[in-house]
Amino acid sequence: MRTTARPPPSPHLPLLLLLLALGTGRCAQREPNSKQQHLETVAPVVVLGASESGRPEVSTSPMPPSTVAATAALPTPPTTVDPHAPWVDKAHSRNVTALLGKTAYLTCRVRNLGNKTVSWVRHRDIHLLTVARYTYTNDQRFRATHNAQSDDWILQLKYPQHRDAGIYECQVSTTPHQSHFIHLSVVEPKTEIVGGPELFIDRGSTINLTCVILYSPEPPAYVYWNHNDSIISYESPRGGVTVTTARGDTTTSVLLIRKARPSDSGQYKCNPSNAQHQTVSVLVLNGELPAAMQHGGQGKHQTSHLGPLLFGALAALLWHGHSS
Repeated sequence: MRTTARPPPSPHLPLLLLLLALGTGRCAQREPNSKQQHLETVAPVVVLGASESGRPEVSTSPMPPSTVAATAALPTPPTTVDPHAPWVDKAHSRNVTALLGKTAYLTCRVRNLGNKTVSWVRHRDIHLLTVARYTYTNDQRFRATHNAQSDDWILQLKYPQHRDAGIYECQVSTTPHQSHFIHLSVVEPKTEIVGGPELFIDRGSTINLTCVILYSPEPPAYVYWNHNDSIISYESPRGGVTVTTARGDTTTSVLLIRKARPSDSGQYKCNPSNAQHQTVSVLVLNGELPAAMQHGGQGKHQTSHLGPLLFGALAALLWHGHSS
């Protein structure tokens, strides 16, 4: 039998086994936990440096979670390819609420317009209204205005009606074009006098008329009262007349006339500066009931003389208890 002699073991084998064992141990020691691995994967920071030999080195280190959160909270600038390209400032190009019949102004503020143009389009019928300062509609209520020192391009609408409400598009002639939509609402304020249209007041009591102005986009500049078509003077010799007006989303004006007398009867009118007037008829009684109230009319009866009524009710209760 032929036997094959085995080659002698390499003298470097113990050294290779030692290096292999050391490499396995280092890999086990450097295995990161899952949380640290996640941070290094999601938010690394690249650091460029140089080694002692002068060669550039690239290393990564995890970004702290607080830094990641702060970076995410930063505002995002307008995403434009060219930082000098036109863009619409939406914070100053808002929806508009206009009074019926009062001129409305729709503002579109365009930054960095350059040699581009701004147009206005009515979406109800896709009708081109204006281009730059030129008007392209036969409706003479529309007009484009612009101040050369301003970024505002304004669409002016005179005598707006309810049918004019809707979407209007501000369009910038970039490629592709930019659009911003503005909604126009047309409202009609409403005036009411509480207790109208007729009030019956006992002589000697206080006339209390409250006028309420509703659905107004802004408070009226003033509210004044008329008595029989004459403006009520708070400094007249009659005295005892006061008016208190509280302005807000709903404006109220209260007219008080103390110690009512027959000459205070008549038509009272509340006149707000931004709404239609409203009237109420006041009749000061001398103790008799008017025919309208005797026949079930709609008039309201104000009185501050509760004493006789209470005395009558108490007398009736006492008589009923005595008879029983």
